[in-house]
Amino acid sequence: MATETLVLPGETISSEVLPIPSNPSIPLKLGPGLRHLPPSTITSVVAGPLRIDQKKNAIWVENNSGRYIPQPNDLILATVHHSSTDLYHCSITPHTAFAQLPQLAFEGATKKTRPQLNSGSLIYARILSASKHMDPEIVCYNPSTGKSEGMGELKGGMVFDISMGMARRLLLSKQKEEGRVAVLEEIAEKFAFEIAVGRNGKVWANSGTVKETLLVGKALQETDTHVLGIEGQVKLVKRLLRQV
Repeated sequence: MATETLVLPGETISSEVLPIPSNPSIPLKLGPGLRHLPPSTITSVVAGPLRIDQKKNAIWVENNSGRYIPQPNDLILATVHHSSTDLYHCSITPHTAFAQLPQLAFEGATKKTRPQLNSGSLIYARILSASKHMDPEIVCYNPSTGKSEGMGELKGGMVFDISMGMARRLLLSKQKEEGRVAVLEEIAEKFAFEIAVGRNGKVWANSGTVKETLLVGKALQETDTHVLGIEGQVKLVKRLLRQV
């Protein structure tokens, strides 16, 4: 979108702002904050900026309130709470039931090669299934490819809390153009770091030093808390780098 579109509860979403997928066979995906009224009306149920992901043909309203509700295909950060015979029971948020992670749900895992996780281990995973009537099931690979694609146990680094809205923006394919997030791009010009973003409002960062890791987390949190635009994010990173 060239300009940001703000919507109010009950407002009808114009067809002119809907995403145009590169592949017409991809169905339109309505995310949080929107409701479909048959046959073809889409209305907002919350106030906030309208967000679009052209690649996924998805549209939603950015809103940071409420608790995280597990949804299939979401990438999340989880902590192992305990294990049973064939499962790791993992905490996603304090408000959701433990997610079940099969001990063989890792790329190429067998009974002999499966990761040995302990209570407190941090993992990056994808939600395979979730509903009101059953505990979420998570896996540490992409079901479409069988590859880990960065999922699995995360060692070292630090975890920082961010809003769910910020997490969604960071997971967009084009952070700067679609999510209005440039802070990571600015930091990457100065030093290397790793990052894993969870839709449950968690982000893991790891860099060469503790100070650098803290800088990444602080930059994300301040951008989120103060709702900084691109220019504000650039100034923030410059200020934080002077303190390292």
